[in-house]
Amino acid sequence: MVSAVPPARHLLRARDLADARYAEPLTVADLARVAGLSPAHFSREFRRAFGEAPHRYLLTRRLERAAALLRTTDRSVTEICFAVGLTSVGSFTTSFRRVHGTTPTAYRAAFPPARRLVRIPDCVARAYGRPQNRTFREDEAPARP
Repeated sequence: MVSAVPPARHLLRARDLADARYAEPLTVADLARVAGLSPAHFSREFRRAFGEAPHRYLLTRRLERAAALLRTTDRSVTEICFAVGLTSVGSFTTSFRRVHGTTPTAYRAAFPPARRLVRIPDCVARAYGRPQNRTFREDEAPARP
């Protein structure tokens, strides 16, 4: 006898799809189809299981990826907007500001490329990377007679 998969497993499949294919034009109906539920029932169950609506979850994933691209690439804000699956730069900027507290351009400016690309010589990294924690207390031990 084959047992039924609990509903949570179906919701995890839909969440995994949103995580993996966030840049594609996914809808709540697409996610509900993967979970094997009607869109309305899926939305209620998804919110109950994960604490946010499926559309909000997908938008959050897209904005997280956009933030990473702003920090690590020199692609334009428009390119990044479309690369993460959003279709309106204005809506992207508004949503990004709501989530991150600043515009995409200002967010990028907080992570200048020079700070990311500065190379430290190996000898300096080794000298300052050594642990300073002395757990054996050799210097503090009293001399034995």
